[in-house]
Amino acid sequence: MRNPLADKVVEIKPSGIRKFFDIVSEMQDAISLGVGEPDFDTPWHIRDEGIYSLEKGRTFYTSNAGLKELRQEICNYMLRKQNITYNPLTEVLITVGGSEAIDIGLRAMINPGDEVLIPQPSYVSYEPCAVLAGATPVIIDLKAENEFRLTAQELEEAITDKTKVLILPFPNNPTGAIMEKKDLEAIAEVILKHDIFVMSDEIYAELTYKDKHVSIASLPGMQERTIVINGFSKAYAMTGWRLGYACGPANIIQQMTKIHQFAIMCAPTTSQYAAVEALKNGDDDIAEMRTAYNQRRRFLMNAFREMGLECFEPYGAFYVFPCIKEFGMTSDEFATRFLEEEKVAAVPGTAFGDCGEGYLRISYAYSLEKLKIAMERMQRFVEKLRAERTV
Repeated sequence: MRNPLADKVVEIKPSGIRKFFDIVSEMQDAISLGVGEPDFDTPWHIRDEGIYSLEKGRTFYTSNAGLKELRQEICNYMLRKQNITYNPLTEVLITVGGSEAIDIGLRAMINPGDEVLIPQPSYVSYEPCAVLAGATPVIIDLKAENEFRLTAQELEEAITDKTKVLILPFPNNPTGAIMEKKDLEAIAEVILKHDIFVMSDEIYAELTYKDKHVSIASLPGMQERTIVINGFSKAYAMTGWRLGYACGPANIIQQMTKIHQFAIMCAPTTSQYAAVEALKNGDDDIAEMRTAYNQRRRFLMNAFREMGLECFEPYGAFYVFPCIKEFGMTSDEFATRFLEEEKVAAVPGTAFGDCGEGYLRISYAYSLEKLKIAMERMQRFVEKLRAERTV
């Protein structure tokens, strides 16, 4: 029988996040710090709107691009938060999570052989989606000494005459790094100089703990060459509702909608009605959750200092990225032993790119009580490893 499988699909590695999640789900008394999923329930007023939509029989397809009311609320949100004006009819698309928007955005923009710049460590889907779109991924290794921010020099050095798209993954998963306005301004100069496009993944835009998030699309000359990706999973604790969106130039959104039309039809109707309520009345919920995340973030940073573990201070998302290079083992070896010996699951830094070697991603989208127990186990574990190295 001939091989039924596509080579480029077979060659893509499975997600490194799920490996440890699957193991810990079968382990008694284990604590998982591996998955980036809020431990908060979706706020009741948002759930109520979803329930109400079902009671009213609103169970039909929406338009391919999504509910007009929802697209309008997204435009209101972008104007209110970033001072960017979008046309709800031509420049906004509702997708099945932000991940679908990343996938179809790249497929709509890429011709075979085009290069996509991907700063890493970063979200696991960017590189596979680029490959599936027919692009050549070009990795830019972010550095701890730069707080894992992308610098203009790093960007300039990675650009060739085949470069078409830069993925800008900030606030960053897994590092928690952010890009401030001055950082983005320097990046924008390079982008305009070389006439390339940006896919700005801003799914963690509401979860920043230093300054308000700035979208690169808000800078002069950038809106017309930027696709902004966002969604409801992280800010509103709506992961299972599977709803995201893309805002961008009408000609790109039109082609993304075409792919979405044939592959998906439309995003879940119930989720869309709930999302309208989230955007209208969810700011207080975000503020409450952000305060709790910030408390957990500060607790973890203090715990690492007490155990003498190096970790730069993250100001976005809900992840920390401690350095484990002192123990002389790979990230995968450290995470495996940590899980087997202390029953705590964290994700090896290499799940997010080769330059994540020597780091560990820990999510603080978990209760403070769980984090305290996990840090007690981690302190015991690192003390054991240090003792082993002195023998």
